[in-house]
Amino acid sequence: MTCVSVAVPAATAQAFDYWAPDGVGVARGSLVRVRLARRRCVGVVVGTQPTSGVDRDRVQPIDDVLPLPPLPEDVLALAEFVAAYYREPPGLALALAVPPIGAGGVRRALAAPAALALTQAGREALATRLARSPALSALHARLDAAREGIDGATIAALPATDRRRLAAWRLAGWVEEPPPSAAARRAEMNDAQRAALTAIGAASGRFGVTLLQGVTGSGKTDVYAAAAGRAIARGGQVLLLVPEINLTPQLTGRLAAALPGVRIATLHSGLPGGERLDHWKAAASGDASLVVGTRLAVYAPLPRLALAIVDEEHDGSYKQHDGVRYHARDVAIVRARSRGVPIVLGSATPSLETVQHARQGRYARVLLPDRADPRARPPSIRFVPADDPEARDGVSGPLLAAIGDRLARREQSLVFVNRRGYAPSLKCPACAWEAGCPRCSARLVVHRDPSRLRCHHCGHAERMPRACPSCGNVDLHPRGLGTQRLEATLAAAFPAARIARIDRDTTRSRGAFDAMREQVATDAIDVLVGTQMLAKGHDFPRLTLVGVIGADHALYSADFRATERLAALLFQVAGRAGRAALPGDVVVQTSFPAHPVYRALAANDYDAFADELLAERRLAALPPHAHLVLLGAEAVSREDVDRFLSRAEQEAVAARDGARADVEVHSPVPSLLARRAGHERGQLVVQSSRRPELSRFLDAWLPALRAIPGRRVRWGVDVDPMSL
Repeated sequence: MTCVSVAVPAATAQAFDYWAPDGVGVARGSLVRVRLARRRCVGVVVGTQPTSGVDRDRVQPIDDVLPLPPLPEDVLALAEFVAAYYREPPGLALALAVPPIGAGGVRRALAAPAALALTQAGREALATRLARSPALSALHARLDAAREGIDGATIAALPATDRRRLAAWRLAGWVEEPPPSAAARRAEMNDAQRAALTAIGAASGRFGVTLLQGVTGSGKTDVYAAAAGRAIARGGQVLLLVPEINLTPQLTGRLAAALPGVRIATLHSGLPGGERLDHWKAAASGDASLVVGTRLAVYAPLPRLALAIVDEEHDGSYKQHDGVRYHARDVAIVRARSRGVPIVLGSATPSLETVQHARQGRYARVLLPDRADPRARPPSIRFVPADDPEARDGVSGPLLAAIGDRLARREQSLVFVNRRGYAPSLKCPACAWEAGCPRCSARLVVHRDPSRLRCHHCGHAERMPRACPSCGNVDLHPRGLGTQRLEATLAAAFPAARIARIDRDTTRSRGAFDAMREQVATDAIDVLVGTQMLAKGHDFPRLTLVGVIGADHALYSADFRATERLAALLFQVAGRAGRAALPGDVVVQTSFPAHPVYRALAANDYDAFADELLAERRLAALPPHAHLVLLGAEAVSREDVDRFLSRAEQEAVAARDGARADVEVHSPVPSLLARRAGHERGQLVVQSSRRPELSRFLDAWLPALRAIPGRRVRWGVDVDPMSL
């Protein structure tokens, strides 16, 4: 028998020894099923040796070796980096690379189609089957109604059963990929796009980071597709990361149209386990030449990786905030460096870290200063008072008038408010009572349909009170504006308008978001109401008006990154307007039109605003001019949290002095959300201007933290936190 060391998905720094029976093929990277205490789990073999240092009687055998390819060395090394840099347990870091287990065999992998259309054979064969199956009738009708077939984005949004039917019909010859449409064949780039493609191509075959900074609508996706096509033509594979699941279907459809015949795999947590496993296998075998996915795709096994792309690189969704806290953009850069391949970071509003690297020459920078459609122009920006006396339930008179103008011209509008629900709070005007969550230090949000009070932090829900529980007043007031209230206000103002609300509540079911997006694309919707889900990555040619409500709230935040996030969000959402021949307008309701973030938006000058923020961060010694680590702790008792953090501060000072590290230790404070889900929360921040100093400090501090008694306290460190 062979002794194998297995990293298991548990909060421990050590690997465990197991016996592998003779004749069982097991190697470093193999996925094995083992017993850990009272549960079975899937672990990763990280080493083999003839014997174990543990008594033979205490070493258990592995249950079985999974019939999957071993994780390649570069993925193992990537997980080791994540564990070491982010100070996470190695087994949990490796678990991110393990595909979902339990699906059946590999289905035949077909090229992701740009579109599918019925063939004559399909019409004849299905004619005899339609009467027996209403589900077939619906799918057949959809295919039959589409002159050039249903596109790849629509296919990706279909239920899994319909996608399996289409795959079977394609093998049977009942549907086929039609010739590219005229729009798909028109791939001519402008001068800026060609220059960007040349710059990316110049880095081929070696590591280098290129910032592709292009205004919204500048055609970054076309550059991605062309660069990916060149890498694939040379026999390579391409990894393309997106920040959110709902961006994958549309992007995959566009890439499939631009790269006909290329096998595209998608990897994200929204896929059914079996489908995701098949895509993982296609990536691992090299059958898929292009992998598109969210942050978990950074771990995809890619034997011929030749190019990595991170779209919307500034987006905070790339940072995992629970479990293993890692930043997929930064991990992708590390992976590209280890493989010696170029990586492209794309954004209209790059993060300050990326801007700083580009300013210092660490990253190449390529600009797309204009919109790709020569007819398109930047939208005009208009600021209107947030306290407009003519406002209707929070919607100003000028914004209502602008929406009415668009309806008269049969153009589309988007009204953005980054708060879901009906109203952010419920308040009693008589005694100032406000509905609060019993488990969190947060207000309960008013929801309608059904009428409930909900906590957006812990999920607590309760009925709407009939009267104030404090004074008995029955006249309770919903305060503020959420997407539900905005939708109701606009429906009352424009009864004939077709209004759709897009937020997390309306898009929970699979395919719901893409069904709504298709309605917008086919002019079945006049007014969109939504949150930041609508702010990026979507192209609606007939959308000519964007209204922004409630953005001022971010200006009050204590988080030092809040203004940077607001700027990115405003530039992105404003970029939805006027992306084709029709001119666009943006109406922003604000009480602070002279604020630098709004001045930058009006001037369409993100670079100048980024320079201002960088100067402020330098004076305040904040990232990217400093490096932070946040220690977070929580317990049922506030005393337990305070006691732990006080001891942690003492140990931090001792570790700093003992290691002679240039590190500043800040005093413990309650977290911004001081109580969540019944647990009191606090934090302590340490910072340094030099990353090696901070790393040396952590080497001394973390063992001391683990030695602090107090099992009632849960704690963890967040290296490079995105928020405080």
